[in-house]
Amino acid sequence: MSFLIYLIGFAILIGGVAWALVTAGVPQLYVLITSVILLGVGILTGVARTRGKDPS
Repeated sequence: MSFLIYLIGFAILIGGVAWALVTAGVPQLYVLITSVILLGVGILTGVARTRGKDPS
């Protein structure tokens, strides 16, 4: 459940960054590339932070 909450928060962050870039006049292709990179970083960090502990 915490992974889903983490991804929702990261999606809101990506939306804010994309909105700021569009408002600043950055071309749409660069906004899309930035959003995809941030989505990948968000998934990687979300998995790393929310994965279960390995059984000993």
